[in-house]
Amino acid sequence: MQKKLNTRSMIFTLFGDYIRYYGNEIWMGSLIKLLEPFHHNEQSVRSAISRMSKQGWVVSRKETNKSYYSLTERGKKRMEEAAGRIYRIEPEKWDGKWRMLLYNIPEEKRQIRDELRKELIWSGFGLLSNGVWITPNNLKEQIYDIIDKYEIKEFVYFFEAENEGFQANQQIIRSCWDIDHINNLYQKFIYAYENKMIENCKKIEQGQMSDKECFVERTLLVHYYRKSLFVDPGIPKELLPKKWLGEYAAKLFNDYYKILAAKANTFFEEIYLAGYSNHEKQTVSK
Repeated sequence: MQKKLNTRSMIFTLFGDYIRYYGNEIWMGSLIKLLEPFHHNEQSVRSAISRMSKQGWVVSRKETNKSYYSLTERGKKRMEEAAGRIYRIEPEKWDGKWRMLLYNIPEEKRQIRDELRKELIWSGFGLLSNGVWITPNNLKEQIYDIIDKYEIKEFVYFFEAENEGFQANQQIIRSCWDIDHINNLYQKFIYAYENKMIENCKKIEQGQMSDKECFVERTLLVHYYRKSLFVDPGIPKELLPKKWLGEYAAKLFNDYYKILAAKANTFFEEIYLAGYSNHEKQTVSK
């Protein structure tokens, strides 16, 4: 597991796992306080939130001398997509169709290509051949959003198709994604957290883990699981190898998450609500 945590990435984790359930807004002072246990100082938090604002993920509002940040509509949609993948236990069933995306971006728009590639990979597309992206999942809505975002409708072709060729569907999967690498990431996650869950469950039952410690542990759990998961395009069950560890890792994640949830939420609420008046606290509480 990686040791150095990216500030921007951690802020996304907090928005996705906590803040969006509490009115989708947080005072900068509370955000700084929540990130202190992860060794992020005030300057790094302010710099990261500034970049996120320029990139269109968050928007700010001022009230007296306080700054509050919330997710934009784009940010909310990304968090919803992420949550659908993070908290899913079983792979989706396959409808037997492949979705294919082809594009021919003109040279004057070449700066869009790298961004488009990142968006497609994040959404779960794999590169079948040069300029041809493919997925067994129904990502029509995500594709339309990406096309509208970059205003490239006239340069994109999008098809739904069935495999009538000579390569088995499982072989197509292996051609587009490194299945063994993804499975290995799940193995590392299981190795890191399987015994840890048992040990910390006992500590919580015996009153040996504080609310703050549970908050840190749950946040790191989500953060690391999210990083492993987003390499996984969410391949349907019918197309996965027999020895697939994704489902076991998902169950481990959900079980441990529930064990930590109550005490973690208590700590978060204490810091979060410090940024609001008594009247406001009644409206922003979960």
